[in-house]
This record gives sequence, C-alpha cells and structure tokens, in this order.
Amino acid sequence: MSHHQTIGVVLAGCGVQDGSEIHEAVLTLLALDRAGMKIVIMAPDVQQRHVINHFTGEQMTTESRNVLREAARIARGTIRNLNMVTVAELDGLIFPGGYGAAKNLCDYALKGVNCTVNPDVARIIKAMHSAQKVQGFICIAPIIAAKVLGEFKPELTIGNEPDTAADIEKLGGKHIPCKVDEITEDKINKLVSTPAYMLGPSIAHVAKGIDKLVAKVIELA
Repeated sequence: MSHHQTIGVVLAGCGVQDGSEIHEAVLTLLALDRAGMKIVIMAPDVQQRHVINHFTGEQMTTESRNVLREAARIARGTIRNLNMVTVAELDGLIFPGGYGAAKNLCDYALKGVNCTVNPDVARIIKAMHSAQKVQGFICIAPIIAAKVLGEFKPELTIGNEPDTAADIEKLGGKHIPCKVDEITEDKINKLVSTPAYMLGPSIAHVAKGIDKLVAKVIELA
C-alpha cells in the first residue's frame, strides 16, 4: 500500500433530503484526508430531482438547483464533472448517502427496483468493478450498487430496513444486516458498505462506521 492513492468521492448535491448527506460526505473526506489520501470529488452535471426546504421539510416547487454546483459547496469548490473522470485516475471510489443518491444519482426514490441510474454513475461503477478496484457505498447508496452490479450478486448493507433490503435482493444482491458502527465487505466484488444514517442515531455513531469503511477502502485500494 502506497500513501499516494487517489480515492474518488461521488456527491449528489448538498443536503440530506435532496442531495448528499452532509455529515456522511464530510466524515468521508475527513477520514480520507487524515489517512493522507489524494481525494477527487466529483458529481454529475444534472438538475436535482427537486429542492427541499430543509427547515420545514417542504418541497420548493419554484426552485431548481444543479447537482454539481450544490455539491461544490461541500467540496469548497474543488470538484470535477463526473463525466470527465476516468477509472485510470482512481484507486478507489466512495459514494456517501443522502436522498440525493436515490433521487439524483438514480431515481430509486421514485421508481424503486424499476429505477434507472445516471449514465455516468453507472459507467464509473461498472468500470471500477471491471478493473477490480474497491468501491464504498454509504447509507442508501448501496441500492445503486445493487442496480448496476446485480448480475454479480453483490453483498451489501443498508442496515436492517426491510423494504430496501428486500429491493437489494430483488435486484440480484444479497443484503447483509449490519450495525451502524460496522461495515459489510464483499471480497469478490471489492465492495464495502455501511448503514450510516439508515440507522443513525447521530453523527458520532455514523462516524464509526464511515471511519471503518474508509479504512477498508484504503486497505483494498
């Protein structure tokens, strides 16, 4: 293991209800930086599914936002358009959660197992898998891995939520129940997942699982 590995982080906007879960994203970036990794943050240049007022929980029907621009808030401006990133640049890839993963990176939140995945998201997941490079999926993001890699029977966790767990199985995956401070590893497919805010209850608990996920991604990178 060299200390010059490059780990990509795919964001889905900015905010738990309509974008990336900010705690999960920041904890991922913190753990990677503490380990001395080079980090490439990326997001697709697409419109958000919708905008949620995070103070009231209501949808802002007159507002539209761009996933890449919103994700740039978390990245402090240092972010790339996902469609410009190649697998050759990366040693590993991590997807934080938040509803944006299920609304903007794919439309699972609307269509369930009949969802479609953003083409650039699907491309990079398939290409990382083909190159036998490690990928980490946090919170709800494992549903994207199940959709894209279902034919490979991926082992994934979203904690213990029965409906989403059942959907992972319907897509061809195998759901592994997991505690918030633990990870699930699929050694064959080089996938690591952790429940994070699928279980919560708070940032300190979520951090334990994310720290373990990042450590495992780095170990396998």
